[in-house]
Amino acid sequence: MASGQTRSTPVVAQAIRALDQLKYEVAQELGIQVPQDGYWGTMTTRDTGRIGGQITRRLVALAEQQLAGHFVH
Repeated sequence: MASGQTRSTPVVAQAIRALDQLKYEVAQELGIQVPQDGYWGTMTTRDTGRIGGQITRRLVALAEQQLAGHFVH
């Protein structure tokens, strides 16, 4: 992949469903109304940023836990 390009498809196909489910769970936990039609483009940047930030925190924590189990400190 050339510099500056992004990958639009996950490396693991099953990740699409898991990440989508995580997005809905995080939105619910934060008290953010999920669009009924499934289109997230009408949501505020603030709300989508909060959801994305929380997802990132969880994924980083999961990776740290997995790495801690594989490496000796």
